Amino acid sequence: MEKTELQGLILQQEQFFRSGATLDPGFRIKVLCRLRDLIMRHEDEIYEALRQDLGKHPFESYASEHGLALQEIGIMCRNLRKWSRPQRTYTPVVHWFGRSFYLNQPYGRVLIISPWNYPFQLLFMPLIGAIAAGNCVLAKPSRYAVHTTRIMQKIIGENFDPGHLAMVEGGGETNRILLEVSFDYIFFTGSTDVGKKVMESASRHLTPVSLELGGKSPVIVAPDSHPVQTARRIMWGKLLNAGQSCVSPDYVLVHRDIKESLVSEMRKYLDRSYGKDIRSNPDYARIINQANAERLAGLLKGREVLIGGDYNVDERYVSPTVLEVRDPEDPLLQEEIFGPILPLVEYTDLDDALAIIRSKPRPLALYVFSRSEKFRQKVIRSTQSGSGGINETVVHFVNLNLPFGGVGKSGMGRYHGKYSFETFSFKRSFLQKATWIDIPVRYPPYGKKIWLIKKLIR
Repeated sequence: MEKTELQGLILQQEQFFRSGATLDPGFRIKVLCRLRDLIMRHEDEIYEALRQDLGKHPFESYASEHGLALQEIGIMCRNLRKWSRPQRTYTPVVHWFGRSFYLNQPYGRVLIISPWNYPFQLLFMPLIGAIAAGNCVLAKPSRYAVHTTRIMQKIIGENFDPGHLAMVEGGGETNRILLEVSFDYIFFTGSTDVGKKVMESASRHLTPVSLELGGKSPVIVAPDSHPVQTARRIMWGKLLNAGQSCVSPDYVLVHRDIKESLVSEMRKYLDRSYGKDIRSNPDYARIINQANAERLAGLLKGREVLIGGDYNVDERYVSPTVLEVRDPEDPLLQEEIFGPILPLVEYTDLDDALAIIRSKPRPLALYVFSRSEKFRQKVIRSTQSGSGGINETVVHFVNLNLPFGGVGKSGMGRYHGKYSFETFSFKRSFLQKATWIDIPVRYPPYGKKIWLIKKLIR
């Protein structure tokens, strides 16, 4: 899209918002219901698009992509009217005969920039929250998930007023043009490096942002953890979407007493779940493109492989792989892997494992496997992360009753369910006073009234 076309679309959304149409909760619910119906109507096309882009099985597509969007719409439609009403709050006695309340009101024009790894979900989830809060939305998907982008454009571009909802396609140049514009809110999901650029551009217009980034999400496995269950849950979380998840376990710190049994159970899990020929199994996803497959293949060179290690760049295939890593400064422990490669680091003392985690930027997620409450609490209190799981991985992301987001370099802001509605709203506060009485304490002359104001304010 040309710059002049983008500017025209942005002006159109500004005029639509100023019309006041989106302030009506009934209008928002109607739009959300229509969006739900369209997603359901195009379900088979969504499955096929995700299969072509990422090799996803329909089960995985529904569970991690448009099924979540449908769930989010349901939450919004059930609660939107209640959340949109004036919210009463306590009025101190110093404001006699007053009433305090706030309104959740929309920011206005929202820009959503989404990535390729969960192309449907990571565009539609914030989109649904922005609609529910009463905003106009301009969505910009990644250019890599071309088939999913096509069906999303079909759903949005052909069925909604572009003044209210619109989607634009393009690469880095389109992003640059969009970030030159003054929006009222920006929601970005992607890498930390690009997130910095988004925040820098937004700062020029004092635009508030949510940044959903990533980082190296660690797993700590205690010696008392159940090896079969632990291996199954770690490997499932790691191999969802072939490891291309921002909350994917990125490295495992495993106590030496359980290491061998854990690795053995990981092998057994792969055999049970995918069989001997993983490459031909339709349940196992693919890497988004050859460039990323080549990058991942490069990480395997010269490595101590415990499980897997196979790849075929032309087919965008990288096998489930577990690597032995002995040096805490190893490059594999520095940058997010974003693929089905799992470094394994042995530890003997928990404090040493915690020191490795604390030496890195705060991650988006942290996972701890232990039967001991004391062990679990020490890990939680000694570390920081945006979210996490106890004896589990990844599934906290699909609990839409939990706020999801990062901390530090893994992001800022929270969304999902009610937290999405709050993210895309600002709280407008009012204090309403009675007109039939006006107590003169606050007016000059003050004289010796200070004792009274001290008492009232206390």
